[in-house]
Amino acid sequence: MKQTKIQSLLFSTAGVGLAFVAITGLNLLFSPVRARLDLTADGLHTLSEGSRKILSKIDSNVEVRLYVSRSENRMPSALKNYAQTIEDLLQEFRAASGGKITIKRLDPEPDSDAEDTAKLDGIEPVSLGQMGGDPIYFGLAVSLAPETKAIPFLSPQREKLLEYDIARVISQVIATNKPVLGVMSPLPVLGGPAMNPMMMQMGRQSQQQPWITFSELKRDFTVESVPMDVDTIPEKIQVLMVVHPKDVTDKAQFAIDQFVLRGGKLIAFLDTQCITDNRNPNPMGLNLGGGSSLPKLLEKWGIGLDTSKVVADRTFSRELQGRDGRPQPVPAFLFLNADGVNRDDAVTGQSDNLWLPFAGGFTGKPVEGLRADVLLKSSEDSQLVDGMTSQFNGSKILDEFAPSRTNYPLALRLSGKFKTAFPDGKPGATNATSLKEAKTDTVVYLFGDVDFLNDAYSVEVNPMLGMAMPRNGNLALVQNLVEQASGDVNLVGARGRASVSRPFTVVQKMEAEARARYQGKIEGLNRKVEELQSKLNDVQIKQEGNTSKIILTKDQQDAIANFKKQQVDARKDLRKERRNLDVDVKNLENRVKWLNIAAMPLLVSAAGIALAIARKNRTNAK
Repeated sequence: MKQTKIQSLLFSTAGVGLAFVAITGLNLLFSPVRARLDLTADGLHTLSEGSRKILSKIDSNVEVRLYVSRSENRMPSALKNYAQTIEDLLQEFRAASGGKITIKRLDPEPDSDAEDTAKLDGIEPVSLGQMGGDPIYFGLAVSLAPETKAIPFLSPQREKLLEYDIARVISQVIATNKPVLGVMSPLPVLGGPAMNPMMMQMGRQSQQQPWITFSELKRDFTVESVPMDVDTIPEKIQVLMVVHPKDVTDKAQFAIDQFVLRGGKLIAFLDTQCITDNRNPNPMGLNLGGGSSLPKLLEKWGIGLDTSKVVADRTFSRELQGRDGRPQPVPAFLFLNADGVNRDDAVTGQSDNLWLPFAGGFTGKPVEGLRADVLLKSSEDSQLVDGMTSQFNGSKILDEFAPSRTNYPLALRLSGKFKTAFPDGKPGATNATSLKEAKTDTVVYLFGDVDFLNDAYSVEVNPMLGMAMPRNGNLALVQNLVEQASGDVNLVGARGRASVSRPFTVVQKMEAEARARYQGKIEGLNRKVEELQSKLNDVQIKQEGNTSKIILTKDQQDAIANFKKQQVDARKDLRKERRNLDVDVKNLENRVKWLNIAAMPLLVSAAGIALAIARKNRTNAK
């Protein structure tokens, strides 16, 4: 028996040794092979089809120069792993290009030839401040003579956008020309003087930088400003973006009308409560924004937009920090997840986590000959509410909430052969020729919000690095949209996948259900308040000298006391409801954490135990 145990121990030790040798040998044999299995839900680590299509257009050798300061005393440890990720991705680009991309790795030591080359390519050293160390090089340049495009700093914060950033610079160097994008807006979206009347009265006029959304668009398109009083859109413009056309004239609408009829692509960002329009603040300094539309064009197309109403949605809203620092409900500030996005459309199919502050909802049905595809929508637990009230009294909206059971379109695409909204021709002109109907199909994109383009609601600026990082999917959606409209969809897959985030949709539904449960109690209290106020109005007032006092009947006194007791009970219920909600949320988070952290080790352990039991049974059987 003892000898059997010794033999078993020797065999086990030998087996472990052989397994170690085999695994080590296989690792050495296949280490040069770059292969991996991508198990992420959206293939985040697999080169997208869009990137592959861009690479298929390469007909000459493209050189990629990767500049990384590799010295131990210069490169922070936090960037070392990211540098390897970049190199792995570049190898995928090289393989997918069929060898037409060559990769050159350079370490720009001070006073070296590599440092001179980096500066010629537009790569400058970056000081990482709190990460410590000397300034480092961590950038990339792509060259196809005579064009060279650079990514000056490969920020780890843009890791999810890494494939897109690389694919974009490659597409830029192989492109023969850029599409022309026209931008028509009364807001300084392209930069220029900040039109604030109060500042102008004080003799000051600040210079505003372009909105980052439009700075990003300039990297891929030739962007030209189009005046708001234009009567003809230049022929070279292929895509026209109209942003907040407040008080737009008939002449300008006619110019847009003719642009669409000749086959141009229109992207119109309209609004019902534009909070970023600070041109006309009220005496208290509040930006009341106001609405904007293309009334004559929308009416002709069969689409409605009430510029006094915004969409409030209990499912897609969150509590935000108020002026007093405490969380406050803002049901008209929408945070769309995948449930509010058209997942079957090329523009929005992979968009998620979109912020739309005080957006308007479209109504109506497109006229014959046009088709409407909804890109973004509210939940059915939504309604149209007063735009002003939505900004300053979100609690009142929730107290009186009456869900419409309607999915309001927040963004849609019209396609087909458009007809003119000006059958009599150009306003104010006689005997002028104009187009009456489009000869071919074209598209118009309509959005019910302007604010989501603004920096405050789309990006987070890092003042130390001077870089902007997406805080949600807004920027990616706009870039996808313009690329789709300009006819180039090859980058949509790479960028759209990069913007995907997965918020706790279950938590959001739990919060909406909690509000709905509590709403009935609030409405009951409001009715009691009105009834009590009506009774108090009928109370007799008797004068006693210079003092007047209210004489209440016993029933009225009892009613007031009862009402106050109900108020106390309701507040207790509210606190209890919030505590229950917090507990549910924490329990959900804990379950998710345990599933992510413990599930896989438990599965491996269970498999190991099962295997050990099976082996023991076989041994006993012998």
